[in-house]
Amino acid sequence: MARGPKKHLKRLHAPKHWNIGKMGGVWALRPSQGPHKLRECLPVAIILRERLKYALTGKECQQICMERCVKVDGKVRTDVGYPAGFMDVIELDKSNDRFRLLYDTKGRYVLHRLDREEAQYKLCRINKVYVSSKKVPVAVTHDGRTLRYPDPDIKVNDTVKVNIKTGKASDIIKFDLGAMVMITKGHNCGRVGTLMHIEKHEGSFAIVTVKDAKGNSFATRLGNVFVIGSGQTPQVSLPKGRGIKKTILQERSEAEAAGRI
Repeated sequence: MARGPKKHLKRLHAPKHWNIGKMGGVWALRPSQGPHKLRECLPVAIILRERLKYALTGKECQQICMERCVKVDGKVRTDVGYPAGFMDVIELDKSNDRFRLLYDTKGRYVLHRLDREEAQYKLCRINKVYVSSKKVPVAVTHDGRTLRYPDPDIKVNDTVKVNIKTGKASDIIKFDLGAMVMITKGHNCGRVGTLMHIEKHEGSFAIVTVKDAKGNSFATRLGNVFVIGSGQTPQVSLPKGRGIKKTILQERSEAEAAGRI
């Protein structure tokens, strides 16, 4: 009988997008509780050890964190299991590195390098808008922030540009037809395109149709869509490939041309 929350995570059951080798031991780092879900986050230790290769072992990750070298969204995080997620800004002042967590077209997290200017803000999707018990209007974002007294124009599914230092929302990017969106869950995770059509199904999931820059259309649930800009201009810089998914034949021909096959 299960007594309380699980405290361990086996390597084989770790999320696929962490890209950790299955033969490197029995256990994987289980992320702490935090703003992003266990299977949709990237813990700080995995970033330092598997992605940036700044550490070789979990112990070294711990030492880096305890020296207060790692900032997530402008706050020092000393917990190696802290769950960083989509749109979070990771800063390492000692090595002068700044990254934003975004997806590639295969649904894996990419550490996209930023300049100092772009590391000042992040985009947050509005998941919930309500009035609290003290009659304070509140908007809740995808990364667990509560924005008190938000702009009355903010609706669910919109995206706001949040200043990391102050935590205040400045620009609103409306969830409308013609908006530029990135898919954050599901089979099309990481693809970027223009919102073409919204189908509402009472009692079921609303389905949206998205068209990418190459003219390929695909459909996904409305809950998987994250608005990143209006028209053809994204508010954040995009990783390599700009969210356009290639077919396996295109990938093969590119690899042949580059001499990888």
